[in-house]
Amino acid sequence: MFTSEQEKIRIAKLLSIIEKGINPYPKRFDRTHTVGEIKRSFCDGKDVRVAGRLVALRKHGKSTFGNILDDGEKIQIYLKKDMLGEKYSLLEFLDIGDFLGIRGNTFTTHTGEPTILVEDLVLLSKSISPLPEKWHGLQDKELRYRRRYIDFIVNPESRGSIETRAKILRLTRKFLDDRGFLEIETPILQPLYGGAFAEPFKTHYRALDREFFMRISDELYLKRLICGGFNKVYEIGRDFRNEGQDRLHNPEFTQLELYEAYKDYTDIKNLVEELFSHLTQNLYGSRKINYGELELDFASPWETIPYFDAIAKYTNYDLYNADYKYVRRVAEQLKIDVSECSATVKSGKNLTPSYIRDKLIDKIFGDEVIPMIEQPTFITDYPKSISPLAKEKEDNPDLVERFEPVIAGIEIGNAFSELNDPLEQQKRFMEQMSMREEGDKETQPLDEDFLKALGMGMPPTGGLGLGMDRISMILSNSSTIKDVIAFPQMRW
Repeated sequence: MFTSEQEKIRIAKLLSIIEKGINPYPKRFDRTHTVGEIKRSFCDGKDVRVAGRLVALRKHGKSTFGNILDDGEKIQIYLKKDMLGEKYSLLEFLDIGDFLGIRGNTFTTHTGEPTILVEDLVLLSKSISPLPEKWHGLQDKELRYRRRYIDFIVNPESRGSIETRAKILRLTRKFLDDRGFLEIETPILQPLYGGAFAEPFKTHYRALDREFFMRISDELYLKRLICGGFNKVYEIGRDFRNEGQDRLHNPEFTQLELYEAYKDYTDIKNLVEELFSHLTQNLYGSRKINYGELELDFASPWETIPYFDAIAKYTNYDLYNADYKYVRRVAEQLKIDVSECSATVKSGKNLTPSYIRDKLIDKIFGDEVIPMIEQPTFITDYPKSISPLAKEKEDNPDLVERFEPVIAGIEIGNAFSELNDPLEQQKRFMEQMSMREEGDKETQPLDEDFLKALGMGMPPTGGLGLGMDRISMILSNSSTIKDVIAFPQMRW
């Protein structure tokens, strides 16, 4: 395992340290300060006990300068032989990457550098494998994602993206908690999946001797809670979808889902605007932020465009009430894959032209419309056929009360006025099952227990799902969700 020449040299140093009677892996070290605390309130002459990873060492005969890294913060240390005595010889056995415990006194060098004069030194952990060189060792993006523990040490921007994500999750929970929402955990292992169009991961539950699924959405269980009398519920948790990976997709991802009784999708739109105002103001002190070359403005109100109007605006094709043949010609003219075996229309040969039409329209929307929308925008009023859990619009039963927020060409969520008519929901589930039997693997299965819950009565409800990875990506100015996932899935 540890077979490189550098690792062999470090192991030899480790053995020498042990021979000297020094424990290279002591169990604890008492600190008085973190490096960050010292730097934030720095003054000369302060006695401190700090610890951190050695990231630089510059020897000058009987004195040595170095740097330690602690929780993303660095500080210079100064070691003198006449002060440390025999312990100064320990430097011969130290390497970049070792963890040190230090007792010393703060001072400022003549160049203005905050520094700790080391009075005592303890080895806390001997590093066997060397860190990559700062500028040459870990520039390969794929390797950085595979070896994130190294990436976080040598690339401060990687650590910063993860810290921003943590702040976003914390701020989101506070936003909802302050408004009376209750976070309730729902099952990750489910006997039946639902709440989204996706293929699940499967597993065998040995004790029950039956197939279970990793959830693809929290939706149906959270709505059971609304049926059970809770008025405001949410969950920030992991969902799993057996799909490909790219800059916007990871098979394991974090989603916020919330439901509020007696509200509809217009109320949820307002809540989304308030949430993003809360996030941007607390993160950056402004509703305007930079994302790549864009300046995004999260001030209310966001632009709202109906689904078919957006398609007409960005493609110059009016697809409302268009038949299958016309939509297919449009898709071909736009060079969109229309093959029945494509990832877009996972169809069997017996799927109806109207169903394939709506799937193709949604593919056109995804490929040609969403990437064109830069500023925060709500796309509203989707076709009912691709929205089986949403209420019909009162003035047009072919459309539903649904919106998707889009920011910087990225769809970040989905929201409905939730369907609460159990008979209509049963009918739509049956239509979905019919499409599944004809070959569409991503339709939603019939959930009889959820229908029983609806049958007990569910008040008018507004619901929302937001992709927290994508939101973190945008608000941390990252180019891919891999940057904001500590350990993204990778091909091995």
